[in-house]
Amino acid sequence: MKTLLRTLLLLVTLSSAIADTAVKAGPRKGRLLEISPTQSAEFFVEKDRTISIAFYDAALKAQPPAAQVVTATAETPAGKTKIDFAPKGKLLLATAPLPTGEDYQVVIQVKPDANSKPKNFRIKLLLYTCKECGNAEYACICDH
Repeated sequence: MKTLLRTLLLLVTLSSAIADTAVKAGPRKGRLLEISPTQSAEFFVEKDRTISIAFYDAALKAQPPAAQVVTATAETPAGKTKIDFAPKGKLLLATAPLPTGEDYQVVIQVKPDANSKPKNFRIKLLLYTCKECGNAEYACICDH
């Protein structure tokens, strides 16, 4: 009986961990990053290969950038490139485009304010559009 209970507990724990890692897309069809239970950020690669970050409340209502601090690092085969952000309207925009190519990691670091502990997100940069959901592959919400 104890073995059965432990197995059930393990299955519930694993299934909740898997559910938490599912990719969610934001209103602009970018990758939604959960900063806190009440705030999310959307990672979106613009046509000029710059990254834009939009902030949302729990109801996915757009919020202007406030005290958040965001940095990114593109981890290409040629090396790491740090990318900074500056506010522009309701978005934070990267001050430089992503390095050429794709199929490399982009690490996004978000702090709700300058004194908070950062939260890191690793995104595999794949820019082609998924035929099933219509999002860029880095924000694909399909199960494949």
